[in-house]
This record gives sequence, structure tokens and C-alpha cells, in this order.
Amino acid sequence: MNEGWFSKVVPVAVGVLGDIRHVSNARQANDLLANHWPGAGTRKHLDAKRACLAAVNGMTTVEDARETFVEAAREARILIE
Repeated sequence: MNEGWFSKVVPVAVGVLGDIRHVSNARQANDLLANHWPGAGTRKHLDAKRACLAAVNGMTTVEDARETFVEAAREARILIE
């Protein structure tokens, strides 16, 4: 398994205080999606989990995983744009 480095970090606000995290790879995104996601269980959330795990395992491109993660973060209103 690899880290699945993104070409550009994805800044998100997480936690009660909205701490900013700079997600730089699919492994970090997958951890956030699995363990710290607000409102988990939506279609975009599940798609992002699948895509990030697939990118870590070399089954899809890292940029596809990044794009899917960004859409899920936007839906969850944690993406910092």
C-alpha cells in the first residue's frame, strides 16, 4: 500500500473547534473519513471512502480520490475554499 499523495493539499475544518487539517494524501483522507467525519453515511461520504481506499491500494488514481474527497468535504461543509 502507498500513501496516495495528492497534487494539492485539501484544507478541512474538523472537530468541535473547527481545527484546520491539511489533508495531503489518500491515507489521511481515508482516516478522516472513517474516524472523524461529521454526518457520516451519505452517498458522497461513502464514495470518498471507497475511492481513497482504492487509491491507497493502487486500484484508482489519486486525483480521482482527491476529487471525490473534496466533494464529500464540500457536502459536509468542512472544506475550506
